[in-house]
Amino acid sequence: MTKQDLTRQEEFKRATAGALRAVAHANAEVQVAFQPGPGGVSGKRVRLPLPTRTLPAAEMAKLRGAADAAALKLRHHNENVHASRMPQRREAKEVFDALEDVRVEAVGSKHMAGVAHNLAARLADSCEQEGYDRMTRKDQLPLPAALSLLARERITGQPVPEAARRVLDLWRDTLDAGATSALDEMATATDDQDNFARAARKFLAALDLAEAEVESEAEQDEEGEEGDQSTSQQDQSGEGEAQASEQEAMLGAQPETMQGEATEEEAQESDEEGAAAEGDDKPGGPQQRKEVVHTDDTSRYHPFTTSFDEIVEADDLCDPEELSRLRQQLDQQLSHLQGVVSKLANRLQRRLLAQQQRAWEFDLEEGMLDAARLSRIIANPMLALTYKREREADFRDTVVSLLIDNSGSMRGRPITVAAMCSDILARTLERCAVKTEILGFTTRAWKGGQSREKWVQDGKPRNPGRLNDLRHVVYKAADAPWRRARKNLGLMLREGLLKENIDGEALEWAYKRIRNRPEHRRILMVISDGAPVDDSTLSVNPGNYLERHLRKVIADIEGRNDVELIAIGIGHDVTRYYRRAVTIVDAEELGGTMMKKLAELFDEDAAEAWQRAATLSSSAVG
Repeated sequence: MTKQDLTRQEEFKRATAGALRAVAHANAEVQVAFQPGPGGVSGKRVRLPLPTRTLPAAEMAKLRGAADAAALKLRHHNENVHASRMPQRREAKEVFDALEDVRVEAVGSKHMAGVAHNLAARLADSCEQEGYDRMTRKDQLPLPAALSLLARERITGQPVPEAARRVLDLWRDTLDAGATSALDEMATATDDQDNFARAARKFLAALDLAEAEVESEAEQDEEGEEGDQSTSQQDQSGEGEAQASEQEAMLGAQPETMQGEATEEEAQESDEEGAAAEGDDKPGGPQQRKEVVHTDDTSRYHPFTTSFDEIVEADDLCDPEELSRLRQQLDQQLSHLQGVVSKLANRLQRRLLAQQQRAWEFDLEEGMLDAARLSRIIANPMLALTYKREREADFRDTVVSLLIDNSGSMRGRPITVAAMCSDILARTLERCAVKTEILGFTTRAWKGGQSREKWVQDGKPRNPGRLNDLRHVVYKAADAPWRRARKNLGLMLREGLLKENIDGEALEWAYKRIRNRPEHRRILMVISDGAPVDDSTLSVNPGNYLERHLRKVIADIEGRNDVELIAIGIGHDVTRYYRRAVTIVDAEELGGTMMKKLAELFDEDAAEAWQRAATLSSSAVG
């Protein structure tokens, strides 16, 4: 690359950062960094995608749009107000965040035509990149994206991008009169964040995504007064919890998951005493939970129906052109991580190859004369000659299965790093004759999908069990060479793929696959960033229903000892589930941790082999 290209890239970065600070009405206090991966805003720090050195026009427009969106959020967004109205459910939180992004961009677009043009170009490019024009079913479009597009259309009066019009038309019938009224209220309150947030909560309640904001109605009745002291304390407490959750989310953890862990853990401790307390602690359907307590069959984990579950090859979920584009996107990310992780991969490769080298057995009564021991004979002629024999090192044939959480909470940097590390690890192990399988797990839809629809049609019978459609993805089969499966790994970056996570059944599926392999040694590595969460299932079952099943599956696998199970948690403590586990705070640590844990496993295997060899050698000498 020429020096002129480098200079042009740096000038563009400086100009973009300067424009961002100007639009945000902030000077040097805002730190702007250009890094690989999606952009984001955290406090006074802004991360923008790293531009390429060639800087094509389409890329510059996309970057300008990302910079303008970040600037408007810094200028028009109040985190305290936003946190005070934040719903608790993860799905509702994602929609609430998306609606706030629509508001700040709509406010900025009113007064700055250039910003409006950049944001429109960025949105159109995003819709094309996500393949909205190829979607034919409503559930293919993520819920936050669908509702934010509908809100943007109503608030700004501008039509949605051409690529999203067909699939968005399928969503319009989902808005009843209450949701439409809330949208109109949001459109008139864009300049007031608090009123907009109240209208957004009404919008979520009309769509059954969040409960009606009872506290909000009380505050509206007392708007002219000082307000009740207890209500104020609750607001402050909720605000502080939401701020803490936001900080944890920036570290890769999901706030709803972190809050849910304590509830689920407490419920787990009370399992032996009975599940009656669990039903009382969770609102909505206490009669169903009481019945779960008294009947053993209903308390046992089971799916309501498996008719809509699917096990699918990665290339069946995406057309070849989009898969190639996603793989190119992954390769761009790999270019920046290649150096660090490749060193770790090479180190692992050297360890594995070293264990497969020939070794020598010493102090034998026959074989080749051990010349290194001749000095002892010269010093003491009474000692007998010793011999040595070359042998093959005892390196068992091995298969490694990677099971990756494909839930919505992995969106962004965590899933990108997981895809990159899986790619590098598969290449490394293949060079060492270790077969590798890469699997992913998620659900087909938000809010239960066809399983929940069937449950409703059947009259909502009690104790339905798991109430969502599973989607288990095979990115790379163990017998498939890496060069044939390399494109499939890019599918993890597809936005619409990541939904809910039901870990227990996914772990059972991965275990059954690897258990049937012919290799002598089987290693199953799970990568996840949270406890199992599926809003549809948990809304009609005990709060620890999914977690309890996950614990049971883990205990069964670890008790059989035919598969070595290891887990890596990203921002989530998995050590309380798995016997052999490690937790990392930052997704960037994933590559090194994966290599390290595998190296430890193989070192343990080597140590056992050498111990067996030493025992055999000693018995031969005796």
